[in-house]
Amino acid sequence: MAAFSTRLRYGAVAQFFHWAIAMLVVAAFVYGPGGSEQRVYSLANDFDRQIHETLGMIVFTLALTRLAWRAFDAAPDDPPMPPWMRLLSKLVQAILYVLLLAIPLTAVSGAWLEGHPITLLGNVRIGPPLAEAHALGSAIASIHTWLGDTILWVAGVHAAAGLYHHFVRRDGVLRSMLPG
Repeated sequence: MAAFSTRLRYGAVAQFFHWAIAMLVVAAFVYGPGGSEQRVYSLANDFDRQIHETLGMIVFTLALTRLAWRAFDAAPDDPPMPPWMRLLSKLVQAILYVLLLAIPLTAVSGAWLEGHPITLLGNVRIGPPLAEAHALGSAIASIHTWLGDTILWVAGVHAAAGLYHHFVRRDGVLRSMLPG
């Protein structure tokens, strides 16, 4: 499979970004300790939080890299579809990219404003460079939680649309992102 996309299929690099990000988002959601600040930062949840924060930083990095890759690699041609469907497709993709960037940014800024470091696997701690503003940090952490739930719903709609294109419209949209 070629690294770059063709008129009919995404290339291997775009497919890697797509599927790696999808799997990592789900894994980060599963490992998110959730709940109150005391629960999230409790010693009992330290390892899960490290996994969650590490996965979040990897997703953020991959999303930025994917956006840069898009500057060099054109997407395959859209199959014939009604204009409203094409618009909705572009809107959902844009929302997913915004969420992929906003979720880690709200996590980091919320934690730092609450006075907590980001702790990655290997006990790598990135302390807050911001002055503590606990109420603001707590509000941003709540937004992070809401956005984390939202991305799963939007990704679910995205996946359902791919299945609709594959089984109902039979237009190759899903096949264009599947390996092989």
